[in-house]
Amino acid sequence: MKIRLMPAVLTAVISASVLVGGWFTYHSVAAVKPLERIVAGTPGVIESTPVINRNTVTIDMKLERDANIRDVYDHIASEGENIIGDRELKLNIGDSKPSKQLEDVWATMLFDVAQAMDHREYGSIPQAIEEAHTKFPAVTATSEMDDSNVYITLKDDTSVKYVVLPRTPNKMGAWPNV
Repeated sequence: MKIRLMPAVLTAVISASVLVGGWFTYHSVAAVKPLERIVAGTPGVIESTPVINRNTVTIDMKLERDANIRDVYDHIASEGENIIGDRELKLNIGDSKPSKQLEDVWATMLFDVAQAMDHREYGSIPQAIEEAHTKFPAVTATSEMDDSNVYITLKDDTSVKYVVLPRTPNKMGAWPNV
């Protein structure tokens, strides 16, 4: 029995096209489009583009000036739980360019915030924010925290800077039997 090359190659190409096309359609219809609707319906979101990968769900977004970043994250995480699954949810907030004043405020508090995050001393972050507020009274700064992230919002008269810092929970170690 002799296999003809052209029909075999053509069958393989058509099969691969159907499989890839079916996967792309499924991915778009069952995951991306519903997540786009969830994010678009989130209060405070102006624009968004979700990207779903194997281990992460990244959403590039623009937010309104008065948006609460923690509420936005919570809404997307809870409403999109079936789509996100065990993937890590990342928000890339790229509204407008923060003013030089906000960048200066962030630069002054960055060391204290980074140290607090590294040592898991999250209670010192509001203290760092208060110190920055005394140096820059025209800037309003707030911080919030949940199980997975620390959220920092800096505002002045012209712009807003949102920062989402992932928390790393303490790992339970084995206790020796004493």
